[in-house]
Amino acid sequence: MVRSQRNNSLRRFVSWLASVLLIVGFGWGVGLFIFADALPSQIEDSEPSAEAIVVLTGGSGRLSAGLKLLAEKRAKKLFVSGVYKGVDVKRLLTLYQEAPAYSECCVEIGDDAINTEGNAIETAAWVKKQKYKSLIIVTSNYHMPRSLLEFRHAMPTVEFSPHPVFPATFKQERWWAWPGTAGLLMREYNKYLLVWVRHAGLKILQNS
Repeated sequence: MVRSQRNNSLRRFVSWLASVLLIVGFGWGVGLFIFADALPSQIEDSEPSAEAIVVLTGGSGRLSAGLKLLAEKRAKKLFVSGVYKGVDVKRLLTLYQEAPAYSECCVEIGDDAINTEGNAIETAAWVKKQKYKSLIIVTSNYHMPRSLLEFRHAMPTVEFSPHPVFPATFKQERWWAWPGTAGLLMREYNKYLLVWVRHAGLKILQNS
């Protein structure tokens, strides 16, 4: 009798757990498609302007896009966050095969950041020193939502203009049919959720 009751309790628990996991999995899947659909597919503002441009290293085409904006005088300064230690501005521009003559004086780098949160913290310190109030953020389109979450948290009074870069290897159309893109999107979505939860938790602690 006791064993039968224990078995029934175990079955009910397993059934409840399976239901919870199914609901969570379904919600996660729906959220993933909403996240993917909300990614920028084009540059909304083709002629942005701000006090500075911030490039987040880690993806192809980002620095070139930032330097192009600087050459077009969309901002006074370009800050590159997350550069390898020991690489100066001239070396960085040479590595990316960009002519340093027109931009070396207006480019600054940060080499402390090792992730997106670090990019935001590093940039916030630089922005505070420069007393800037507006930034153009240059990063890959799939990375932009999480970057803006981190940057807005680190600099709540600064105005941000997103300038996404579209890597050739990222297949945004029918992304679920491309294993590489699908895997990248799943990882990025999970990271986005973790950042959102972390910031929400911090707000709750601050208000308690």
